Amino acid sequence: MEDAFGNDDSGNADGERSGEKRKFEDLDDDEEDDVFGQNKGKNKLEENGPGASTGMILSLRESVQNYKDKLATCQADLEAQKSEVQKWCSSFENGPFIPTGSNPEPALVVNSLKSLKVSEESLREQLEKVKKTEAAFIVTFAKREQEISDLKSVLRDLKAQLKPSSIQARRLLLDPSIYEEFTRLKNLNEEKDKKIKELEENAKAVSFTSSSKMGKMLMAKCRTLQEENEEIGALASEGKMHELGMKLALQKSQNKELQNHLEVLYKHVDRLTQDFERSNENAFILQEQLEIKNNTIKRLKLGLSMPEEKLEQQQPNHVATGINANLPVK
Repeated sequence: MEDAFGNDDSGNADGERSGEKRKFEDLDDDEEDDVFGQNKGKNKLEENGPGASTGMILSLRESVQNYKDKLATCQADLEAQKSEVQKWCSSFENGPFIPTGSNPEPALVVNSLKSLKVSEESLREQLEKVKKTEAAFIVTFAKREQEISDLKSVLRDLKAQLKPSSIQARRLLLDPSIYEEFTRLKNLNEEKDKKIKELEENAKAVSFTSSSKMGKMLMAKCRTLQEENEEIGALASEGKMHELGMKLALQKSQNKELQNHLEVLYKHVDRLTQDFERSNENAFILQEQLEIKNNTIKRLKLGLSMPEEKLEQQQPNHVATGINANLPVK
C-alpha cells in the first residue's frame, strides 16, 4: 500500500503482522538507548538516572505527537492543494481559450493570466480615475448646493428686509397724504408700463424680419392659421354644398307640388270656362225668349186696344209668331 506521499507501506505492514509494535511505555532503557543511539543514550542514562530517562521519554512522545499533527496538517494541505490544482485544470480544460481535445499548456495559461492581470490593472486604473472624477463631481455638487442654500438664505433676508410688515403698511396707507402719493405713483407706474409695452411692440414691429426669431414664430403662426382656415373653409364649403343640395331638392319637390296644383287649377278653370260659356248661351237664349215674350205682351196689349175685326184678321199671324217663339234658338 502507498501512503499519502506515494511510498509503499507493505514492508511495514508485514513487520506489524509478524510482531506487535510495542509502545513507549513497554520499552526498556536499553531498547530506548538502542533506538536513539546506543552508546550516547546509554552513557546519558547512566549519568542522569531514571528521572532523566522519564523526561526524555515524555519529550520524545510530545515531539512525536507534534510530528504527527504536522504530518496530518501537511496531508490536509496537500489534499487541498490537489483539489485546487484539479479545479484549475478543469477550469483551464473547460475554458474558451483552450482548444477542444487538447491539454492546457503552461505558456498559454501564463499568457492568459498575464493578459487578465493587464486587463485587471487597466480596469483598476479606470476605476480609480472614475472614482476621482466622481469625488470631484461630488465635491463640486456639494459646493453648488452650499452656494444655492446661501443664495436662498440671502434672498429670504432681502425679501424680509424689503417687505414691510402688514401693520406698518396699514399705518402708511391710513395716512391721506401717503395714500394719495401711493395712488399717484401707482397710476404713473401703470401709464409707464403701458408706454413701455407700446414701445416694445413698436420696436418688434420695426425690427421684424422673416429671418428673425419673432418673424419665424409669426410666420409659423401664420402658416398654422392658414392651414386651420383652409380646413375650416373646406368644412364650411362641404356643409354649404350639402345645405344647398338639400334646399334644391326641397325646392324641386315644392315646384313639383305647385305644378300639380296648377294643373288641377287649369283643369278647374277650363271646367269653369265651359260652365260660364254654357251659362252665357243659356242667358242669351233666355234673353231672346224674354224679348219674344215682351213683344208678345206688347202685341197682346195692342191687340186689346184694337177692334175685334183686326183681331180676327191678325189672329193667324199671331199664331205663327207664337210657334216660332217657342222654337229653341241654336
